[in-house]
Amino acid sequence: MTDTEYQDLAESLLRSIELACDRINDQTDADVDNQRVGGMITMTFANGSQIIVNLQKPLQEVWLAARAGGFHYRHDGAAWMDTKGQGELLAHLSRFASEQSGQTLDFSS
Repeated sequence: MTDTEYQDLAESLLRSIELACDRINDQTDADVDNQRVGGMITMTFANGSQIIVNLQKPLQEVWLAARAGGFHYRHDGAAWMDTKGQGELLAHLSRFASEQSGQTLDFSS
């Protein structure tokens, strides 16, 4: 993948996460505070816990840090998949955000 293709896919991912946060805040009482600075989104939940998603441009990866740990993802042509074969980024984000917020949150819609 070229650097331009990576950048386009990664920016699209970050936009979809921001839009999902807005949708979740409109449809639930989860109160997910999301702030984006450059290629990084920090989501803070009502209990003070955070999830951080950031771009790793030199590696053409996206990294996610949550209470559950740190995860690295590469685009496989269809989705952002864990580099250790553990699943897809938005599915992980949904699960980790649900665990940290105490309610079901869906980032894949």
